Amino acid sequence: MAFERARRKVVSVFAHRCVYLFSALLMLLVMVPFLEDSQWGRMSLNTLNVLILFAAAVAVSDSRVCFALAVVLGIAIIACQAAVFAQWEPELLLLSRGLGAAFYFLTVSYLLTYVLRREVLTLDKLYGAASAFLMVGMIWAYFYSIVLYFHSGALVAGGAPIEVPKISEMLYFSFTVLTSTGFGDITPVHPVARMLCVLEQVIGVLFIAILIARLAGTYPPVERR
Repeated sequence: MAFERARRKVVSVFAHRCVYLFSALLMLLVMVPFLEDSQWGRMSLNTLNVLILFAAAVAVSDSRVCFALAVVLGIAIIACQAAVFAQWEPELLLLSRGLGAAFYFLTVSYLLTYVLRREVLTLDKLYGAASAFLMVGMIWAYFYSIVLYFHSGALVAGGAPIEVPKISEMLYFSFTVLTSTGFGDITPVHPVARMLCVLEQVIGVLFIAILIARLAGTYPPVERR
């Protein structure tokens, strides 16, 4: 009897994996401002980030190759972060951000493949789409950090160029662009940064449009007599 209850609990957890993923991503975003100012806090954030993405990739991927690729990327990100904290090297930080963006892209592709399957659209798939939307914003936060590495001052905040970007700052800017909010306190001044903003805005609009089309296609039209 106890074994059967445990089995049902495990089944229920995996049946709502995207619900937990969405909650974990929101919690990660809320924790960023409180942990980014300390070395161990940043290490904890990066480790939690990789664990969340690894769990998402495992949950929605059915291919062994994709699973192995997710494992390799996750281990590489953790190794780069450990090397950065042990010996500060800007090149290692750049490599870590590039691997993080690739890992997020891989996970988003898994999630969208899962969400857009020609099956009944469940609550778990809706949370999967919401999780993918959050991850798109995080991918572009990596992109803006990489642009600032090559073009210092490509973003301006309060009239002063951003030279050393903070995680919360890049996430804030990325999500204001993704949702087309545009508060105007951070502005792109470099052509590459501006084109990234344009791409993110287009993806944000298309994402919502495609999701609505997917929802509309779930319910067949009522036949008229």
